[in-house]
Amino acid sequence: MALHPVLETVTARIIERSKPSRGAYLAHLEAARLKGVQRGALACTNLAHGFAAFPANDKLSLRELKKPNVAIVSAYNDMLSAHQPFETFPKIIKDAVREVGAVAQFAGGVPAMCDGVTQGQPGMELSLFSRDAIAMSTAVALSHNMFDSVCYLGVCDKIVPGLLIGALHFGHLPAVFVPAGPMTTGLSNSDKAKVRQLYAQGKATRDDLLEGEAKAYHGAGTCTFYGTANSNQLLMEVMGLHLPGAAFITPNTPLRDELTAAAGRRAAQITAQGDSYLPVGHVVDEKAIVNAIVGLLTTGGSTNHTLHLVAIAKAAGIVIDWDDFNELSGVVPLLARIYPNGDADVNHFHAAGGTGFVIRELIDAGLLHDDVTTILGKGLRAHCAEPFLAEGGKGVVWKDAPLESGDEKVLRKASAPFSPDGGMVLVKGNLGRAVMKVSAVKPEHRVVEAPALVFNSQEDFMAAYKAGKLDRDFVAVLRFQGPRANGMPELHALTPALANLQDAGRKVALVTDGRMSGASGKVPAAIHVSPEILAGGPLGLVRDGDIIRVDAGTGTLEALVPSDVWCARSLATTDLSPNNVGMGRELFAMFRNSVCEAEKGATVFPLPSPIPTTVGLHDADPVGNTMPGSDEDFSMKKEA
Repeated sequence: MALHPVLETVTARIIERSKPSRGAYLAHLEAARLKGVQRGALACTNLAHGFAAFPANDKLSLRELKKPNVAIVSAYNDMLSAHQPFETFPKIIKDAVREVGAVAQFAGGVPAMCDGVTQGQPGMELSLFSRDAIAMSTAVALSHNMFDSVCYLGVCDKIVPGLLIGALHFGHLPAVFVPAGPMTTGLSNSDKAKVRQLYAQGKATRDDLLEGEAKAYHGAGTCTFYGTANSNQLLMEVMGLHLPGAAFITPNTPLRDELTAAAGRRAAQITAQGDSYLPVGHVVDEKAIVNAIVGLLTTGGSTNHTLHLVAIAKAAGIVIDWDDFNELSGVVPLLARIYPNGDADVNHFHAAGGTGFVIRELIDAGLLHDDVTTILGKGLRAHCAEPFLAEGGKGVVWKDAPLESGDEKVLRKASAPFSPDGGMVLVKGNLGRAVMKVSAVKPEHRVVEAPALVFNSQEDFMAAYKAGKLDRDFVAVLRFQGPRANGMPELHALTPALANLQDAGRKVALVTDGRMSGASGKVPAAIHVSPEILAGGPLGLVRDGDIIRVDAGTGTLEALVPSDVWCARSLATTDLSPNNVGMGRELFAMFRNSVCEAEKGATVFPLPSPIPTTVGLHDADPVGNTMPGSDEDFSMKKEA
């Protein structure tokens, strides 16, 4: 199947736009490479420190400078249900890599916070910035330069993007991402949503609410709705950084453990010491980033990735923006309905055909680049597969993904999609640029023109709702929620209240410089408004009563205010000092002071810039360096 012309056009535009920064990135990557094992650059004292506590046989392997050493970087903690299973993974990986003549070391841990725990709490204001802190922690773990490839253990919202950003800054090292899998299905998503709405109406008690939440989130594994965590997992597969079909196998099962062992073995096999050197900086190229955007759109994934994918691409020297998302969304069909875009959870999606089915359908429709390099050393079509236990229960075998969906209410072919478009649109106008996820918004709710009600916090909005002041048509303008203001928290507390008002027949919408994430639902919401007020953004010119038009069909985000009145206004101000202290927020002031705008990834990290000389990190090493190259050079070397 020929590539869709829009996919070709967007990809070509990204490649051309990214040439300076991508070239600089690849030069950095090549300068960091070392012939032989990476730890060969270390002096004897350095190396002795690096293996001092290791078992005797593994210590000998490290000392001889012959066998590859696989780093394990993990986001394990036992509070997060999604990350609790990682407790046992390091031993599984260490045992597995020994089977293929390598060794593995636990290089370091990274922080892992749960947005589900911090929702509506001060800690949520650290959430977005935790992504960049995780990337920095990854760098600390790998800075010892002992390693030849890395297994990255992470699942949830900011954690996988942070790990991948960190991995790309060590782009000369191969990377295999190792998921933990979703928890088994509990209380249905629709029943959970009903309890939340009843509680917001005062028709359910706190005990009722807690009982419902506990039945929904009941065991080890990822939350089963299709939020940012599970969007992460699908994107790692579409980018070729997982073993095929690994994302949605539940934890603490024999297949999960065998996939973990297989991931460790693969990480050892793709180092520079073998015949299949696959550095992550070459796996994640412009085509892989475009594939990730397509995978996000076709499954109705989390809007958080309009930030995270931009930041991930930036780390690899690739420049994307919301125009790219918007243009692709116009031609990428919606193939999955997973809550909040439907009633099913990710377990149901996996049983219906899962990621392998989606990837094959899109490749066959010309909507994914097959000519990429994945951790298998093959094109993306090799990932159109589903894992099973090998005979006898030892090892993994892969079978072709099913040709037919197991449930067309959950998963469909590209020839008969739920929607002809990806359900994520760019809206813009005199209020700035914003993202709308409309895959769960009914067509009759996709245009709202109503008076503005301006709020500076979720608490102000909820106070007005509980006081009965919002029983009307309106557009809630929630401002001072951007990354510079208070760290850009998610605003899920608003969802049940707005949904109740919409169900009561009111025309309502939300416009905010904050986030809603993968839980964005049936209420139209223009989010991530960029630039934010503290960067001079016009959201600060809105006043109560201004007529606001939010139109997903035409891509409009406008305050219908006479231009002379609009231009005469000054930006609103508010006291943000309470958001700067407490719950560790004062430690993150450097992030708030240096973060870029949402459309540029809301990150503190710049694009790669050229290195001043061709001398690399190992200039004192007698073995020497490879010279800066390009993706084309790498491909030719790999084929040779």
